[in-house]
Amino acid sequence: MASEAEKTFQRFAVLGDSSSSGAEINNKNLSKLCQDCGITDGKTVTSEDVDAVFNKVKAKDAGTITFQQFTEAMKELGQKRFKEQSPDQGLEDIFKLMEGKNPATTGGFYQAASAGAVDRHTDTSKHTGSHEEHLDDSGKGKDIAGPEETTDNSGYGRGYKGDGTYDKKN
Repeated sequence: MASEAEKTFQRFAVLGDSSSSGAEINNKNLSKLCQDCGITDGKTVTSEDVDAVFNKVKAKDAGTITFQQFTEAMKELGQKRFKEQSPDQGLEDIFKLMEGKNPATTGGFYQAASAGAVDRHTDTSKHTGSHEEHLDDSGKGKDIAGPEETTDNSGYGRGYKGDGTYDKKN
């Protein structure tokens, strides 16, 4: 039977990764877990600390860590976060922070990132230069066909200049 901490670990492990079994977690989701559960506080434990312990406990070429490696990482972070505690107590305190937590998706860190990335491309007020003329106010393309003067490219080969001109003498 999985502990509460392990259940939380699994919920974060599968986040945004449908192929994940929940047995291993990547660095991005580990950072999110630490952020959402209040393990990182920006003072004693920062996201840099999380990256550092992730890289320390993971296997050399691995992109993920197991729950066992995660436990080692949390023990180390627990010593930073709860300095006065023993490593085991610090780990327990971290696991208490994790109890019943779910990845925060409302207005959290994922939405902000993805929304911002798309907004930049569709917000016409931020467009500069000649390409801005190709978008209407809603950010949709206009005059997709391009300039009025379209060449008739039906016919043969590269140098061919329009259908029906083959027999005409210039």
